[in-house]
Parts: sequence; C-alpha cells; structure tokens
Amino acid sequence: MSALSLSQPDTPATHSQRALRTAVARDVDEHAHNLTDWEQRYDQITCGRFEGVLQEWQSSGLQIFREASSRAVRQSCQVWPDALWFGIEVRTSGMRINGRQVGEDVVMTRPGACEFELVTPDAHEIYGIVVQRDALQSSAARLGCQPDWNRLHRAELLKVGHQGLEDCRQQIAALLALAGQASGAHAHAALQLRQEAVLVALLAMLDEGEIEAQAGASFLRRRRIVNDAREFAMAHQDSPVTVPMLCEAVHVSRRTLQYCFEDVLGMSPMSYLRSLRLNGVRRALCAGDGSQAVGSIGDIAAAWGFANFSQFSCDYKKLFGQTPSAMVQARTRH
Repeated sequence: MSALSLSQPDTPATHSQRALRTAVARDVDEHAHNLTDWEQRYDQITCGRFEGVLQEWQSSGLQIFREASSRAVRQSCQVWPDALWFGIEVRTSGMRINGRQVGEDVVMTRPGACEFELVTPDAHEIYGIVVQRDALQSSAARLGCQPDWNRLHRAELLKVGHQGLEDCRQQIAALLALAGQASGAHAHAALQLRQEAVLVALLAMLDEGEIEAQAGASFLRRRRIVNDAREFAMAHQDSPVTVPMLCEAVHVSRRTLQYCFEDVLGMSPMSYLRSLRLNGVRRALCAGDGSQAVGSIGDIAAAWGFANFSQFSCDYKKLFGQTPSAMVQARTRH
C-alpha cells in the first residue's frame, strides 16, 4: 500500500479515482453549486457579467480543484465533515478569509462542517485541496511530519515558505493537467503518483509553516459588527435599510460602521448591502419558472426593499450586466 493511501470509510467525498470534471457557469449561484460536496452561497459584489470555471478531480477521501471567477464574490462556504480544506491562491490578489486579508506565501485552511467566509476580487483563481483528516494525519505520521493538529484545526492562515508554496502550486497544476488528458491503467498509476506528490508538498508546508495568530479582540469586534449589521438587514429584508438604522441597531457611530465594513469586507456598508439584496432578487428570479412578468419582478424587488422599480432595474443591470427582465427571458429560452 502507498505511504499516502487515502482509503477511508464512505464519506460524502469518497470517490474512486476519475477523470477531470470541468464546469463553466455564467451565473454566480450556478457556480457556487458546481463544487462537489460543499455547502456554498455566493453573492456577486462587483459589476459586470459573471463567468466562473471549475476544474475538479477526486479520489478516495481527496478533492483537488482550481476555481476561477471573473467578478468579486462574497462566499459562505462549508466543507464536508471530518476533512480539512487548504486554499492556495494561484496569484496573491488580496482576498479575505473571515475578514482577514491573505498575504504573500500564505495558505488558508478550515476544518469540515465549519462555516467560513471568503471575499475574492475580480479575475480571481484559487487552488483547493480537501482531504480526510484522519488519512492526512496517518500519512504525516508515516512521513515523519509533525504539524500541530490541534492548532491547525482552529487556524485560518498558515505562513509558509515561498518555494514550498510554489512547489505545491506546480504539483496541483500538473495533476489537473494530467487528469484532463489521461485514461486507462497507466494513467491511473501516473495520477496516483501525482496525488502523492501534491500531498507530500502539502505536508511539507504544514510541517515547516507557522500558524498565524488568531484574530485579535479588536478585529473580532469589527467582524461581529459587520455580521450583526448583515443580520439586521436580512431580518428587515423588505425595508430600505439606511446607515442610521444600522448604526442604531448595532450601537456604533457612522464612522465606526464604515471602518468596520471597509476593514472586514473592503467596501462600504450600503454598497455591500445593496449587492446582497440585488443577489437576493436574482436568486428569487432564478428559482421561478421563467414566467415572471415585469409586475411580478417588481413584487420580488419590493420584497427585497427596492421601492423604486426604475432605480432597482438600473442597479440590477449595473451589477449583473443585464436587466432583470432580460435575465428572465434568457432563462425561459433555455
């Protein structure tokens, strides 16, 4: 048996080795659902037509993927249980995990069955590795690696060596390229070797990397203020929530509210909450049967706090690159 065999009892992500799967999406919600065995909700937060591409390869207890998105997205994510996720940007671009900026030579990580937030910029690409926790720990023990598993389970960011990170990126890219071309017994053996090379590179980073300190109390307070403001806005979904309303609800000044949103999400409170509500309208329209008339589109918009239909339609087109009625018509044709 290979030193890095990941044979495990059945889990949501237990699959025999298979060919690369590629999925292209032109809708942010469709893109969110393309990643196997994840629970995800995506909101587009910058303007323009969206396109997402996912390349995904799986073996028993292991998932490796490359995800690209054309527009900035706020993501609520959760990996399947009893696993560890590791995220590596293809190029460092200033994304955030749970509000914390991801710098150079940093690997993101979160355990399974634990919700976390990512905010990605325009034209973003990321590699992902999800692996069964027990299997990774057993492999590390056989290779003599000794990561601090308890701290790693609670970590968000891991500072690693530049060359080790580059090696891991190259191994992931080589595996996905091979998986997209190969078939047959010889290909299976080659993919097994590539899989082991990815995991060896990952374990080397975990063994030598430094887990960054958990977020401090002041940042956690800012993040809590943002979360409380979001929850208040969603609880009053049908109302045009204003900044003074938010300030009163979360007991902070206008200046503090602005600072918290810019620090945690990189945007103003009203810009973020407007995009959140516009995404809610889009989600509701996509969930319909494609027969919505302008009147019913207006009803859905009003249910999300947009009282002025003309302004709503303009804002919707600016964010998504098409009017709500054009989006509904396009879905009807398909």
